[in-house]
Amino acid sequence: MEKVDEPPSSHSNQVLIGQNSRGNWVAQESHGLFGGLFVSRAQAVKYALSENGDHPATIVLSADIVELDTHRKSSIAAPATMDAGSRQSRAA
Repeated sequence: MEKVDEPPSSHSNQVLIGQNSRGNWVAQESHGLFGGLFVSRAQAVKYALSENGDHPATIVLSADIVELDTHRKSSIAAPATMDAGSRQSRAA
């Protein structure tokens, strides 16, 4: 039986790559799971490939301005924040 590969979209989400208003290159995963600023398009693409499991079909290059959104909430739950009591016990 021949093995059938799943489409790239099932492995990871799309990564948008483009330049921001200051000329830096931005790579941003569609759900905010990862992203960053880069000095070249090649570095942004290399980063996106390393973060998305080396699936080039998930990368979308944009001719529009792309700003890195650091406030986007990902669908993965963030770790619980420590309360004041647990901070004090760790510092002691």
